[in-house]
Amino acid sequence: MYDWANSAFATTVMAGFFPVFFKQFWSVGADPTLSTARLGLANSLAGIAVALCAPVLGAIADKGSSRKKFLLFFAFMGVVMTLALYPVSKGDWTSAVLLYVFATIGFAGGNIFYDALIVAVAPERKMDVVSALGFSLGYLGGGILFALNVWMTLSPATFGFAGPGEAVRFSFLTVGIWWAAFSIPLFLFVREPRGMKPASGLSAIRAGFIELKNTFQNVRSLKTLFLFLLAYWLYIDGVDTIIRMAVDYGISIGLESNDLIVALLITQFVGFPSAIGFGFLGDRIGAKRAIFAAIAVYLLVTVWAPFMQTSREFYIMAMTVGLVQGGIQALSRSFYAKIIPAEKSAEYFGFYNMIGKFSAIIGPGFMGGVGLAVRSMGYSSNTASRISITAVSLFFLAGGVLLFFVNQERGRRELQNTSDPKA
Repeated sequence: MYDWANSAFATTVMAGFFPVFFKQFWSVGADPTLSTARLGLANSLAGIAVALCAPVLGAIADKGSSRKKFLLFFAFMGVVMTLALYPVSKGDWTSAVLLYVFATIGFAGGNIFYDALIVAVAPERKMDVVSALGFSLGYLGGGILFALNVWMTLSPATFGFAGPGEAVRFSFLTVGIWWAAFSIPLFLFVREPRGMKPASGLSAIRAGFIELKNTFQNVRSLKTLFLFLLAYWLYIDGVDTIIRMAVDYGISIGLESNDLIVALLITQFVGFPSAIGFGFLGDRIGAKRAIFAAIAVYLLVTVWAPFMQTSREFYIMAMTVGLVQGGIQALSRSFYAKIIPAEKSAEYFGFYNMIGKFSAIIGPGFMGGVGLAVRSMGYSSNTASRISITAVSLFFLAGGVLLFFVNQERGRRELQNTSDPKA
């Protein structure tokens, strides 16, 4: 249910309304390039803050047996900051950026401790299915609220709003309320296991830093784990690049903005049953093979995308991406959870989320660089955009090759030997 709760922020705020509303309302009158730079800076600040703090916070949470407390803190921050976007006045881009940064930190920070709880709610044999179920509910919950919010903006009079702007501002309230309300079941009913005597206060912080230091020192002994993290960084960089650049690509080849919103909704609702299906697929053939299948589909998409001409083809691509997007995310999470020690799950998921936050740094830049290089050769911008999307296939190829050499059982043994030299 927490996936159902916080995915509303990812769809309506991060992917949907905030970028457009920031440019047209809070940065009204500013040069479009400047407003884009401001938004990019906001995303970068939030991502870097979470990435740098994630392993430290995870180690402290493990030592204090306080994953749920940290999750509550970050979720509360995200909810409050999202609600606070509603009264921000026109042209006040500074307040909008600050609130968005803290809301994003709340969203991303909470996911560290939410992911770490998977070892508490699912036995190893059920992790693939449970992880996939979480992602599928996220797609459904986020998609339902986003569809309602899109309806509000397209037909504001139906809901009693003066115009689309008022409807968009109200959508931020709906996200905050949705996020808070559907988080309640987790905090009431999920019990956090206590594998050791919990530390508290300064002792937990001190113990967390010591444990994190030990983990960094043991990096050389954890070759399999970090080989997986490197593979994950590459292929998830490709996934995130497709997510972040698909709308821009659609605009570049001449599609209408309404078509792109419909495509986003298609991805959400296809992702719901498909993520569940991938969970069962991982249970049958193994998570690693299922991840390979998803990578193969993404390779097909990056090769096919340059030849698209119509909105119908873009819808088909959105549907195809929806088939595997939730699956590759869910099974990557469960595959990683089966390697790491349960008693240090928050710390290790801190590393995992750090890699996730640093993803989509190289991909969009590489895609843009390829486009500029092709454009400088005298080709049209349309052709340059089509060639640049194909370049993303390199991330899936490299990630897939590295994943091939990841052995889950070997990774477990390496971690066991690191924690117990006599093992």
